Amino acid sequence: MKKIWIVTLFPEYFTPLKECGVVGKAFRGERGAEFELNLIRLADHSPKDFKGVDDAPYGGGQGMVMRADVLKNALDHIIKVGQYSAIKKDLHIVFPSPRGKKWEDGHARGFAKKLSKDFHKDLVFICGRYEGIDERFIEAFVDEQISIGDYILSGGDIATLVILDSAMRFCPDVLGNKQSYTDESFGDGLLEHPYYTRPLEFEGLKVPEVLTGGDHAKQIEWRKSESLRLTKKHRPDLLERK
Repeated sequence: MKKIWIVTLFPEYFTPLKECGVVGKAFRGERGAEFELNLIRLADHSPKDFKGVDDAPYGGGQGMVMRADVLKNALDHIIKVGQYSAIKKDLHIVFPSPRGKKWEDGHARGFAKKLSKDFHKDLVFICGRYEGIDERFIEAFVDEQISIGDYILSGGDIATLVILDSAMRFCPDVLGNKQSYTDESFGDGLLEHPYYTRPLEFEGLKVPEVLTGGDHAKQIEWRKSESLRLTKKHRPDLLERK
């Protein structure tokens, strides 16, 4: 059983992750994969509930900073209830942050290995808020920082959702059909080809004739050419990387 811990001020952010889609089914044990999602409400580990999780920064500046000692209290709780021996030995701590490596398809595929049984540590996500978290906590405990893009969110919760949703799809048994992620956008460095379904005609637009015939070789070639066409049109930067 791979355990995933999320330290957050707002556990309710993660209700859809457990209840919706293929990832939700994985967490509910309905896909064959074995995951356990544990939500740690950070305010429960502060002596003053929400009012004690942050404080004004030394040296002045805007906003508030999340306290290192309160975050460490949350880790100590994880060690206790998870029956681990030590933070560094048993946990891999992830902090979504602008400093991190930018999250892309290849990163998601690689991160999926940390969600497997072969990776001997369980994962802990630290969801920052306000101006950030005390640098000393990062230095002492964070193993990996990840950025999902060059923009600012109100907290790390949404970033954590993105990371888990995109990485877990590459874990065995999460998707019903492995081909679902090998054929999609970015799998071969290109955008995915268009898809069509019923009705045969919609708003005067018809399904391409090649898809309604029985020549599978031509359909494969059509998908390849359409994938290249859409990439040239919408994401030419992807072709520059190839």
